[in-house]
Amino acid sequence: MTGHAWLTKYPPAIRWDAEIPCRPLTDLLTESAKRFPTNPCLDFLGRRYTYAEVALLVEKAAKGFQRIGVKKGTRVGLFLPNSPHSVIAYCGALRAGAIVVNYSPLYAEPQLRHQVDDSGTEIMVTLDVALLYPKVVAMVGNTALKRLVVGTLPEVLPFPKNLLYPIVKRSEIWRGPRDPNDVAFADLIDNDGKPDPVAIDPKSDVAVLQYTGGTTGVPKGAMLTHANLFANAHQAMLWLEGVQWGQEKMLGALPFFHVFAMTVVMNLGLYIGAEIILHPRFVLDDVLKDIHKKRPTLVPGVPTMFAAINGSPKVKDLDLKSIKFCISGGAPLPVEVKARFEALTGCKLVEGYGLTECAPVASCNPLYGVNKPGSIGQPLPGTTIVITDRDDPHKILGTGERGEICISGPQVMPGYWKRPQETAAQIVDGRLRTGDIGTIDEEGYVFLIDRIKDLILVGGFNVYPRNIEEAIYQHASVAECTVVGIPDERLGQSVKAFVRCKDNAHLDAAELMDYLRTRIGKHELPREIEFRAQLPKTMVGKLSKKELVEEEVAKFRARTTV
Repeated sequence: MTGHAWLTKYPPAIRWDAEIPCRPLTDLLTESAKRFPTNPCLDFLGRRYTYAEVALLVEKAAKGFQRIGVKKGTRVGLFLPNSPHSVIAYCGALRAGAIVVNYSPLYAEPQLRHQVDDSGTEIMVTLDVALLYPKVVAMVGNTALKRLVVGTLPEVLPFPKNLLYPIVKRSEIWRGPRDPNDVAFADLIDNDGKPDPVAIDPKSDVAVLQYTGGTTGVPKGAMLTHANLFANAHQAMLWLEGVQWGQEKMLGALPFFHVFAMTVVMNLGLYIGAEIILHPRFVLDDVLKDIHKKRPTLVPGVPTMFAAINGSPKVKDLDLKSIKFCISGGAPLPVEVKARFEALTGCKLVEGYGLTECAPVASCNPLYGVNKPGSIGQPLPGTTIVITDRDDPHKILGTGERGEICISGPQVMPGYWKRPQETAAQIVDGRLRTGDIGTIDEEGYVFLIDRIKDLILVGGFNVYPRNIEEAIYQHASVAECTVVGIPDERLGQSVKAFVRCKDNAHLDAAELMDYLRTRIGKHELPREIEFRAQLPKTMVGKLSKKELVEEEVAKFRARTTV
């Protein structure tokens, strides 16, 4: 333990050297079902399932999967929004020995096809809705995909919503041709719930293939073992000081196909015996209504979600005081967004940090300790973070030196699916190279300067978008912003800011530029500021730079080739 700077100021109630269990991921649910059988486990739009009910449905799903050919190592895809189907199929596939492959419901056909073929997904679980079914049924038989398991929303809705849905949402249900080999979800779970036992080696057996976003190339499947995912749920539990087993309520508004929600909402929620309040997607008014009415205590989210709550005019009429802890992940949390949200709700909002490749959480700010502005916190228990030379990953830098953030710990993946060369480049000396620039101070707090891929080179100067975004967010009229580098014939790149104002707020580029002159360096000032009604977001709700960069590059090429 000697030599770790964070040990001098680690939260007193948390042991960094705590034992991290190495167990099958399915133990998360089975242990909670034994301890809290009658406690509510899932709340889906008013229909509630107890832990005993969910555990039995998972056993039935496991046997159903085995009946249709799932063996140890079979890849089972989930092409689903948040619903009881997603939790039951996830846990049931793992119980049957399968490897789960998560798919975003927003994938277009080329993305689906690549991931199906790359992973070798043989069975896909989906719903009979028009946005999902036709995209995936087209791949049965001409890709690795052999069969679909198809659920319906009425079978998981409460009365009378289950009767009204086929009428009110008729246009959303797929009415076209169906594959004759489809298995109805209801038939999958129509059995005695006694699957064949499957021996799991938590350390070596892969539980989930979680595909990276692909913003820097072709998406790759991170192999997350049972041990990786169980460890990260346990680490997150240790970090949530004062969590009450069997008594918490977890808001499930983030999509479970994303690694952050999979671990910090679903896996952690099941582990601590929480009631998970499921939302098929984040709709601000619906989320606010449920916080007011159903009283969740834990609310994981992404910065745009907290910013949206901050900006809602309805907040003043709602009671949000049930929330104890909020963890923000997936993207840097602007200091101003954190401050406004905490003032609004009275809860603690802390920023965590991680990557798909580490299941995903590696560090977090303490709930009851110092939260240093701009810091992504200290390493979770059992996790080591060092800063290495960007050009020599074997060389570890000292306190305060700027370099690449590298992570080691029980949550770090063994590698990428069928990509040994990429694995060797990403994991060096047992440490995961993050591709992010940062520093560590004398108390072990990690500061994320920026993503290496987002770095803007302005006439030879390194410009970090996060510094500029933090300054823009301090303006009272700003709801959201993102900063990118755009092509510049003279400087190579220049800075452009995209801004969305709060409702009924008025701000122009000249006013914002004057505001920024005293807050950031001259070389950091945007050359252009563009205001938009909406900014592009990723499938999990993070602000996305990719589309904006592509737009600017296309405009530059059109301008320079005329």
